[in-house]
Amino acid sequence: MDEFTWILTTSLLIADLAIRIGFSLRVIMRKRVPSVSFSWLVVILLFPFIGALIYLLFGEYRLGERRAQHLLKGRSLIKEWSNAPRNSAPVDWGNINPECLPLDRQIIATLGIPTMPGNHLHLIDTSKTFFDRMIEDVRAATSTCYFEFYILHEAGQVNDLLAALLEARQRGVTCRLLLDSIGSRKFLRGKTAARMRQEGIEVAEALPAGLMHIPFVRIDLRNHRKIAVIDGEIAYTGSQNLVDPRYFKQEGGYGQWIDTMVRVTGPVVELLTAIFMFDWLLESNKRLPDYTGITNIHQVPPAGEALVQLAPSGPGYGEDTIHNLLLTTIYAARRELVLTTPYFVPDNAILAALKSAAQRGVAVTIIVPEKNDSKLVHYASRARYDTLSRAGVRIMTFSGGLLHAKTITVDSDFCLFGSVNLDMRSFWLNFEITLFIYNKDFTRQVRALQQKYMDGATAHDSESFAARSYGQRLLENFALLLSPLL
Repeated sequence: MDEFTWILTTSLLIADLAIRIGFSLRVIMRKRVPSVSFSWLVVILLFPFIGALIYLLFGEYRLGERRAQHLLKGRSLIKEWSNAPRNSAPVDWGNINPECLPLDRQIIATLGIPTMPGNHLHLIDTSKTFFDRMIEDVRAATSTCYFEFYILHEAGQVNDLLAALLEARQRGVTCRLLLDSIGSRKFLRGKTAARMRQEGIEVAEALPAGLMHIPFVRIDLRNHRKIAVIDGEIAYTGSQNLVDPRYFKQEGGYGQWIDTMVRVTGPVVELLTAIFMFDWLLESNKRLPDYTGITNIHQVPPAGEALVQLAPSGPGYGEDTIHNLLLTTIYAARRELVLTTPYFVPDNAILAALKSAAQRGVAVTIIVPEKNDSKLVHYASRARYDTLSRAGVRIMTFSGGLLHAKTITVDSDFCLFGSVNLDMRSFWLNFEITLFIYNKDFTRQVRALQQKYMDGATAHDSESFAARSYGQRLLENFALLLSPLL
């Protein structure tokens, strides 16, 4: 018995050592961001066996063989969609902030998507206005209604939207819903989704997550995009999920979610339609030829004066794409930089860029919600407040609800608008969508909305913050240690 115990113990120790060394070498050879690699090494070395299992589940970008095959088969059509906008009217950069041109070149170099002139943008700053306008467009639809969202939660105006979609389908309109498997799990498994499928509305589950998928895909890679396209002519995007904030997560005690969206008409709608169809094809079980000619991707005539460049991001789009574009944006600021985000957990590079901007005289303001639905993110964010405040960054905490808007304005000249949070998950794990808008008029509207948020916020007080307890500091630093994995 003693000999058996000795053999078993020795075997376990050798196996544990081999696993730790093997997985540590794998992490090192992946050449990830140092903070991310270090955090995974801590997990692997600190927790025997379990650390390696956690890394297998969440440590690498595994999208699944079927998705990879669909991507390969669809390359010819995707290339056709991406190249079509290059035949549009040339861009006049004469009256645009010269810092925008490097961003344009960087997006073309990394994503192959050019800036599109001739767009009209309508800023929507309330959930009610968003649903009212979108439902009106759905009721007027004649050909297609495409929706791609992270969360769909049945209640309030969302039910009105679903009813409008059913009515549209009865008129012969092609309706497609692409919803994230985790974010919209309850709806996808519910009676309403089943009824919509029976009525002819196509409902697809983005990045399916479940026990059966764990060996093949990384289940925390999520589709976080918010896109609606009507008739290939009108599009919506921004931070708003398909939820009515009056009924969504009200038990959390942080108030209603505050979001902003943009209604877009003009040539960039063609690209938003293409992004939807690209994602739809990756998730659909149908063959690519089944959709040829019925994608409703067509050239959209000019509708305004705004220059807009689309930047989709996520695994497969280049590991550092949106992260590097955000760095370029921050370093482009010369006078003022204002950012709103619900989840503020920057890595060292973003942190250094923000501090550098403030130190060279840029008025940097970060607006975050006072209360957050993620305690871990809340504490990890607070761990950065001291460093940023000392560099001259102004931090404002919004108390009028859970501020969920994701906006960046630079010198009131151009802005970023979309679904990207300032955290590791949005940088590297989520599929996101961002509009780079090189237009002063629209940027001033966004800046005015940011000011409205600031009017309902409180400036971070460094002195009172410094008096917080040791326990609070320990909690913040522990959350910060895990931040690369959030």
